[in-house]
Amino acid sequence: MSFKELDLDERLSQSIADLGYRNLTQIQAEAIPAVQAGHDVLGIAQTGTGKTAAFCLPILDILLANKVKAKSKKPTVLILAPTRELAAQIHDEIAKFSKGTGLRYASITGGVNQRPQEKVLQKGVELLVATPGRLLDLAANHHVDLSEVVHFVLDEADQLLNMGFIRDIRKIVVRLPELRQSLLFSATMPKEVEKLAADILFQPLRLQVTPKVVTVKKVDQHFVAVPAKQKQQALQQLLAQSEVHKAIVFTRTKHGANKVAKKLDKSGFGVEVIHGNKSQNARNRALDNFKSGRAWVMVATDVAARGIDIQEISHVVNFDIPHEAEVYVHRVGRTARAGATGVAWSLVDPEEKSRVRAIERLTKVKPQWLALELDDEIEVPQRVQTEQVSAQDAVPAQNRTNEKNAEGGTGRKRRRRRRGRRRTADKAA
Repeated sequence: MSFKELDLDERLSQSIADLGYRNLTQIQAEAIPAVQAGHDVLGIAQTGTGKTAAFCLPILDILLANKVKAKSKKPTVLILAPTRELAAQIHDEIAKFSKGTGLRYASITGGVNQRPQEKVLQKGVELLVATPGRLLDLAANHHVDLSEVVHFVLDEADQLLNMGFIRDIRKIVVRLPELRQSLLFSATMPKEVEKLAADILFQPLRLQVTPKVVTVKKVDQHFVAVPAKQKQQALQQLLAQSEVHKAIVFTRTKHGANKVAKKLDKSGFGVEVIHGNKSQNARNRALDNFKSGRAWVMVATDVAARGIDIQEISHVVNFDIPHEAEVYVHRVGRTARAGATGVAWSLVDPEEKSRVRAIERLTKVKPQWLALELDDEIEVPQRVQTEQVSAQDAVPAQNRTNEKNAEGGTGRKRRRRRRGRRRTADKAA
């Protein structure tokens, strides 16, 4: 089915044509008519299958047909996302689709100054994309009123629950009107998501398009047996291979991500690191450097497993095997996008082999074990498109100071001490 066959507003159809979109994905073909007809929807589909357009396009079409104009602080559409990156991606998609329509939209997330967000909400927006924590902060201080939300979307619901947002979601739902359209999209459907769907959806249409083989078919997946103490050496040896052009390395913890990135940087790899403790400016800068080629290795926690759509990632490396097999699927899905092929390497300590068996059960794919002879001398390739910049030097000194301040670093404390000493001296004088 092509987009031309959809009964969409002409302005949306023009935007779709300008973007070069032609045929609908399965989730889009099933969800768009269902949302247009006013049904609640429970959509189960992998990341990268076009879920954002599946709920954005019909909602935009309804807003335009009804000539909706939201009041100050009272959005008509609320879309919840688990991470800042996914919220930004949804916001960007809305911007592309709604070009020339006059519809207003905003994204509110943590990690940045709240005042500009308050001003945008004061003016009024029809569509609001938000992460739960910041949304509740703004609602508690009366900067946003959710009483007139007509369309409510939970995107990547399983990750929202995995990240501990279930209580926040329920607090938000209480603020919504009972008479609304609710859409829940998730890549997987554990019992917790099933229960949440039963609580917030009314007689939903269940649309499940998850393929029999869960992982991306074009990803060449390999597992490497290596003790935990030798994982860093194995990682650097794999990344030094000539076919690696742009790679994401996943760790389980923020501390682990920092540790791995620091060692890669010291060895001469062009590397950036991203995790939940980074300020939003630092995360944006890291992504920009990775996208532009100033860095060709990104070390990340699972905050980057979904919602980051970066083309031309040739390799994904699981430095740590995730506790949940579904997380493996989303990590691997960062490569082989837009019809390309990709490679996934997973470094497996003996204690992690049970997790590999869980991945095999979920994906129905027998693991391919790769023999790797560790070499003490590794020649690091120079693949940065511009001048080689280390992870620390890539950030101007002033920006590094600002980043420490934004994250509660020592710079702010030093300034407070200096001000305190000056006040004491003034009193003494």
